Amino acid sequence: MNRVRKVSELLSALGELCDTGFALAIHIRYTRPLLLYQNYSREWSDFYSENGLMLADPVVRWGLENTGVLLWDDPDLDDPAGVVELARNHGLRNGVTIATGPRTSRTITGHTRSAGAFAADEIERLRCLVETVHAVTGGLENPDSPDLAALRTLDFSRR
Repeated sequence: MNRVRKVSELLSALGELCDTGFALAIHIRYTRPLLLYQNYSREWSDFYSENGLMLADPVVRWGLENTGVLLWDDPDLDDPAGVVELARNHGLRNGVTIATGPRTSRTITGHTRSAGAFAADEIERLRCLVETVHAVTGGLENPDSPDLAALRTLDFSRR
C-alpha cells in the first residue's frame, strides 16, 4: 500500500474517533512540522492563529518536552494563558495530546470529541494511529519527494 493512501486511511480513522476535531504536527524539526493536518472548526482554527496561541499552548509545550499521552484536564497542566479553557469554549472538549518520536523529529497531536472522555482503550487506539502516521511519514527529508507533495495535498479540514 502506498504511503499517501496509508496516511489518508489513518487520518480517516482518527476523524472517526474525534468528532470535534484533531490536529497533527508531524515530524517537527526545529520549530516547524514537515506535515500539518487539522480539522478543528474554522472558528477555532482562525481564533487560535489570529491570537498566536501556539506560543502559549501548554499541550504543544508539553509535547515538545515529553513523549506519551497527556489529558487536557490534567490538574498539573500549567496553562497560565488559559488556552485549554479557550478551546473548551470553542467546543473542543475531552482533549488528549499524544507526542512521539525523538526531539529532532517529534510528532505532536491533539484529539477532541463531544461524547465524553476517551476511555483507556480509545486512547491506546489513538496512540497506535499516531505512532503509525509518524512511522509511515518517516524519511521524507527531500522537499522534492512526490510522496511529500502528495501528502501535503491531503485535506481533512471541516467544511
